[in-house]
Amino acid sequence: MAHSLVKPVVLTLQEPSSRLKTSTDATTTEEDTPQNSVTFVYQTKVAESLRSVTVSWCKDSTEHFLSVNVDNTLEENKFSCKIDLESGHAWGKKGLRSFEMAGARVDIYWDLRHAKFSTGPQPNSGYYVALVYKKEVLLLLGDLQNDAFERTKSKPSPEEATLVCKRDNVYGKKVFCTRAILENGKTEHDVVIETSLSGPDDPEMWITIDGTLTSRVMNLHWRFRGNDIVMVNNFPVQIFWDVHDWLFTNDIGPSPAFFVFKPGFLEATNDRECPERSGDSSTLEQLEDNSCTTEFCHFLYAWRTA
Repeated sequence: MAHSLVKPVVLTLQEPSSRLKTSTDATTTEEDTPQNSVTFVYQTKVAESLRSVTVSWCKDSTEHFLSVNVDNTLEENKFSCKIDLESGHAWGKKGLRSFEMAGARVDIYWDLRHAKFSTGPQPNSGYYVALVYKKEVLLLLGDLQNDAFERTKSKPSPEEATLVCKRDNVYGKKVFCTRAILENGKTEHDVVIETSLSGPDDPEMWITIDGTLTSRVMNLHWRFRGNDIVMVNNFPVQIFWDVHDWLFTNDIGPSPAFFVFKPGFLEATNDRECPERSGDSSTLEQLEDNSCTTEFCHFLYAWRTA
């Protein structure tokens, strides 16, 4: 039942708040740019109800922390647990937080004393984070799974937690890299987005998956929003993009482009077909709200740096 989280490159958590979460206010400064972080949203049954569990790894010049949020469907407030990873004290990197939900105890165990990090805010190995309810591990992150089961004295839950989406932000001048879960949410792949936005030629964009060019978008001035369907190991993957702010709003401060990678095809809901090939803003909004599908989506915000 254990989940090992993907390994991000340079990632961020804070999401822009306006249209498609890709525009920023005119007063935006460099200090307002997002923190380096990566966010995963899971669904699992806690206290007999299906709830969202949000796990975020965040790092900037002053902080490095892990936050775990569990939605409470019956109350306005949700349970939040913040773990400081910057502290040099080993005792602060191993702990237990408990809370009550629907009259029952829920525990979050973690051990990050020996966690190994690379460039991103999330550790590559040497850790575990476990969400436990009634002696069942509902969600287990990291590679020290045996240590987690031994410490919690719990067994795996028969109902595996479902990864609903990943949200990250990447920074670059012309090249943006991330790890995306494709092939029906089962496998990680290296994704590289390369751009040529200035010069004598029309702006272009190339999207490469595992070293293979899958999409070439020419005339970005006219195709700044769009979508494509590519095959990854004979499995269809939909790619949606909105790079409007790369091209037309550089004068108001940092504004990211927005990408969605979705394994398979969009599903119909409420007897209404979701627009699959329009690539317009309404399609992207539906995907971002996760209203068209319960399948996994990877949301990527690509921030250009000077």
